[in-house]
Amino acid sequence: MNAPDQVLLDKIKQLPPQRMAEVEDFVDFLRAREAQQGLTQAAAKASEANFAKVWDNDEDAAYDRM
Repeated sequence: MNAPDQVLLDKIKQLPPQRMAEVEDFVDFLRAREAQQGLTQAAAKASEANFAKVWDNDEDAAYDRM
């Protein structure tokens, strides 16, 4: 474990139990948000090939130059 990690853990350990629960809830929220963003990015990447057929056409080329 590196020094910044230890400093953070030491600060968390000094909190009262109620505040520790809030920190845990916040960490759970951050992890869920990261997972959601990862899923969103994966879905966008997976659909790129299908949308390329719609997006890459001569009629819409004018929009590409904007």
